[in-house]
Amino acid sequence: MNNLLTLKFWITSRPPKLLPLFQSILYAITAIFIIATFVFARLKKKKSIYQKIYAKLFDFSVTNSIISLFILFFNLETIPFFSARLWFILWLIEIIMWLVFIFKEFKRIPKKREEYKKHEEFKKYIP
Repeated sequence: MNNLLTLKFWITSRPPKLLPLFQSILYAITAIFIIATFVFARLKKKKSIYQKIYAKLFDFSVTNSIISLFILFFNLETIPFFSARLWFILWLIEIIMWLVFIFKEFKRIPKKREEYKKHEEFKKYIP
């Protein structure tokens, strides 16, 4: 645990191979992103007020699937620069930033729902 808090662990140019537990976790994360890609690809085609969120979540899962596959490949092949632990930190920052923007879009849903109800109410009186 002390090793995780050192700067040398995160920035070393020749990192050791991942431990089997963390490699399994990386496999699971990759599988989750790939499955999410297929789920959101199907959901984003449906017409609803959530369609824009589904499209953003699809883009999020595709991007992170590709990134996780690259990280997994570089760690399995022990390519020095690209298997550095710094990439995990940058990947985590990217995930957090993207989820913040998706959450902001999610907060707009009640307003869109109100607009949709008003539109439906107006539409029912038009022949």
